Amino acid sequence: MDSRELGYFVAVAEELHFGRAAERLGIAQPPLSRAIKQLEHRLGVALFERTSRKVVLTAAGEVLFHEGRKALDALSAATLRTQRAGEPRPRLVLVMKPAGDSALLDSILAAYAEDADSIPVELSVCGIGEQSGILRDGRADVALLHAPYDDMSGFDTEELHSEDSVAVLPRGHRLADCDHLIMADMAGETFPRWPGKPGSGPLVRDSAQLLLLVALGRTIAVLPESVRAHLRDDLVTVPVLDGPVTTTVVAWPERSRSRAVAAFVRAATRSVDLAGRGSYIEHERYEDAAHGTWTG
Repeated sequence: MDSRELGYFVAVAEELHFGRAAERLGIAQPPLSRAIKQLEHRLGVALFERTSRKVVLTAAGEVLFHEGRKALDALSAATLRTQRAGEPRPRLVLVMKPAGDSALLDSILAAYAEDADSIPVELSVCGIGEQSGILRDGRADVALLHAPYDDMSGFDTEELHSEDSVAVLPRGHRLADCDHLIMADMAGETFPRWPGKPGSGPLVRDSAQLLLLVALGRTIAVLPESVRAHLRDDLVTVPVLDGPVTTTVVAWPERSRSRAVAAFVRAATRSVDLAGRGSYIEHERYEDAAHGTWTG
């Protein structure tokens, strides 16, 4: 199959509606339907179950949807990274969500600037949960992600810092004066709904929106304790003893041969060690000093 017809399939799989997919692609619906039928015939499997009311993916369609998006992302990444590498002034694009650095970024950038293989850093700040996609499709070269929440498939990663959870509450909330909480104490409360995740609370796309919704009493949130550095005056935090542990990691594409990326990972791990927040372990995969290649 070629990238054009794979793009057609992914559009239909995302919309689950041939008309909307055709409109999004800027083509008429009949040729789109024919292209999908030809693809199914060549693969020898049905990709969609079609009725008069809905379109759903078959088991084979689910597999191609998952693998196809990765393939299209890889093509996009190859294009964008090749173009950046050929620029007169190369740059390293770092993607992270707002306040998603666990207060590490200043020290990482300072350490990176001292490395002989460093290049100018362009910071891309995105919405909640968008970092993985931006790194995967080549719009960024390196990312700060958070386990266990972000999708790290297809990346090499190194842990930088782990932190416990706090409940973020309006000052007048019934639990605001507690010394600590457990998750069961918050049963019945409204929690935010994150992009791409199930839930009944308000949909939240960035941290500023979330803190505003908490202040208005529309939701409460359990977040990493570093949120305290960005807290509004009308909010309080209470430690959550059994809340999730969030780990900030630096992530980069598997098998990267970029000396600039290797230098950034070195800087990130060293700065964490110097800050007393983690331990730096010399790892074989960081670099081949002569070629900037990853091993191990």
